[in-house]
Amino acid sequence: MKILTGNSNRSLAEAMSAFLDLPLTKARVRRFSDMEIFVEIDENVRGEDVFLIQSTSYPANDNVMELLIAMDALKRGSARRITAVIPYYGYARQDRKSGPRTPISAKLVANLITVAGADRVLTLDLHAAQIQGFFDIPTDNLFAAPVFIKDIMDRFDGAELTVVSPDVGGVLRARAVAKRLDADLAIIDKRREQAGVSEVMHIIGDAAGRRCILVDDIIDSAGTLCNAATALMDAGAKSVSAYVTHGVLSGGAVARVAASPLEELVITDSIQATEAVRVAQNIRQISIAPLLGEAMRRISNEHSVSSLFDIPPG
Repeated sequence: MKILTGNSNRSLAEAMSAFLDLPLTKARVRRFSDMEIFVEIDENVRGEDVFLIQSTSYPANDNVMELLIAMDALKRGSARRITAVIPYYGYARQDRKSGPRTPISAKLVANLITVAGADRVLTLDLHAAQIQGFFDIPTDNLFAAPVFIKDIMDRFDGAELTVVSPDVGGVLRARAVAKRLDADLAIIDKRREQAGVSEVMHIIGDAAGRRCILVDDIIDSAGTLCNAATALMDAGAKSVSAYVTHGVLSGGAVARVAASPLEELVITDSIQATEAVRVAQNIRQISIAPLLGEAMRRISNEHSVSSLFDIPPG
């Protein structure tokens, strides 16, 4: 078993390497003067079970190309099996035709990954579960929920909790967390008038006097989450925190979170934190390295991965 990483999230790869007590495979990723990407692997990978760690976060196109080129290098180096470990799967929000003459980019990227040489994909909290079906190779979609649930239990033990979905599309995710916490469930009903702008309409459920936990898979501009937090506080919530798997946090999102009523935003390290995220007072990052590392170990040893959906390792 060998672990190789691209440049998208080296700190997560190093944490996973430490968890597995395996050194990262030596490789060089460099660019020619016209910004073409070149990958050279400096160790023998012939006959090896190789796990390539690369999130396709910002800059998404560069990171996707690094992933594809590194897989081609491994394939031509005669690796026995290549597992693409993609903690954050970019382009996942383009999972259907949203209008005439629009692409399904999530499927296109899945095709590229498969053709480039991946034998298996390991990812975390896909934006839509059906994206698993876009791949014609085995795909394990882990959930950060068990890690979040453990953290919530440690921090809110004994408190009256309401788990809140910030939109109707996230109800299944929020309901699963609420069931594990034995908490109430609420839903934010919002109407989006145009792309990137959300307007909170009303709350389905009871928030008054309760500690509310917003649960979502991606936070990008943070408009939806911050509007939801404001609506919950206006409805009498005692406090509002948010647990989100992928902290994209583009543009002025960090400043928006800092100015919002959110007591705390908890994200995973599926995307490497920017300096603004690291210094933000009400944003905290927790590691999913043990979860992904344990999944990699079990895949390599041909053991079951399903139990990881229930109990966070480490």
